[in-house]
Amino acid sequence: MKLIYSIHKYDVTMFTWLNGVAIHAYLVRFCRAISRTADGFLYVLLAAWLYWDQGSNDALLRAMILAFLIERPVYTLLKKGFKRNRPQQALQDFKSVITPSDQFSFPSGHTSAAFMVATLVGYFAPSLMPALYVWAALVGFSRVVLGVHFPTDTLMGVVLGVSTAIFSLDYIL
Repeated sequence: MKLIYSIHKYDVTMFTWLNGVAIHAYLVRFCRAISRTADGFLYVLLAAWLYWDQGSNDALLRAMILAFLIERPVYTLLKKGFKRNRPQQALQDFKSVITPSDQFSFPSGHTSAAFMVATLVGYFAPSLMPALYVWAALVGFSRVVLGVHFPTDTLMGVVLGVSTAIFSLDYIL
C-alpha cells in the first residue's frame, strides 16, 4: 500500500507541476488539437482506406481489427476495475480543460490506442515509426496537460497499447 501511495504522490506532484507551469496556457490549444487526433475518427478512416485499397485480407487491417477487439475490452475492464478518479475529482480546486468522455482515468484510452496504432503502422512502415511514436507520446502528454489524466495513466496506456499491438502482430503474422 505504501508503494501505491508513493506512486500516487509522485503522480500528483508531476501533474500539478505540469499544469502550473507558465507555458501551460500556450500548450492547451496545441494539446486539444493533438488529443483530437486520437479520438478515433482517424483510426476508422485508416481502416476504411486499407480496406478500400488492399481489401479485407490486408495484414495491417487484420492486425488493427484484432488489436482493437482486444484493447477496448481490456481498457474498459481496467477502468472499471481500478476506478481511479480523474484529476478533477481527485484534486481539490482543480478544473480540467476539457470534459472527459468517461468517469475514470486509469488507463488513458487515447494514449493506449495511439501507441497501439503507432506500433502497428510502424511495423509495416518502419520509416514512419519515429514520427508515429512522437505523435503517440504527444497524445499522452496532451491528456495530462488537458487535465484529464495523471502521468501514470498515460504510462499504462503505452504499455497496454504496445503490448496489444505486439500480440496482434504475433497472432496475425
